[in-house]
Amino acid sequence: MKDWSGNSKSLFVCNGASNHSRDIRQSDDFYATDPIAIHKLCEVENFSNEILEPAAGAGHMVNALIEHGYKVFASDIVDRVGGGYLVADFFRFKHLSIDIITNPPYKYAKEFVEHALDIVDDGNKVAMFLKLTFLESKSRRTLFEKYPPKRIWVFRERVRCAKNGDFQQSRNSTAVSYAWFVWEKGFKGNPIIHWI
Repeated sequence: MKDWSGNSKSLFVCNGASNHSRDIRQSDDFYATDPIAIHKLCEVENFSNEILEPAAGAGHMVNALIEHGYKVFASDIVDRVGGGYLVADFFRFKHLSIDIITNPPYKYAKEFVEHALDIVDDGNKVAMFLKLTFLESKSRRTLFEKYPPKRIWVFRERVRCAKNGDFQQSRNSTAVSYAWFVWEKGFKGNPIIHWI
């Protein structure tokens, strides 16, 4: 039976502001992104020919990027595909001269953004699939001051993320709003918000 009382949890769930959920979260924060998110991004952004996807999961975004003609280097902290990807901790990566595109584990999203921007060259792009609520928070203020995003692409329709990559199990619609946050290393200024 549903609780229609408007308890304190309902506010957080509706706004996607927290990880309040009836289900236990996946231990490695593996929530696969619907490939439509990559297809929409590639309609509006161009990237260098080589891309790193450092939280590749089961390869949903990797395969979509390959469909768009990119050479993709895929890694994850856990081997979810039985080989083919580098099993590595993204925070151990050093200098890179390629673009980075990923849906980071949300509990480390800020750290993923900072590390990606610290290790890429000026002019390289970093695109992160994040909740709109990522714009909030005192703790991210210094991140946005040091590295303002160049563009934020807000989805007009909700995009699903599937726990453990199982889209059959995750057929329900979502109350969480997502956007692509696109940084270009070296950019200084105010971000432009678009809708896709």
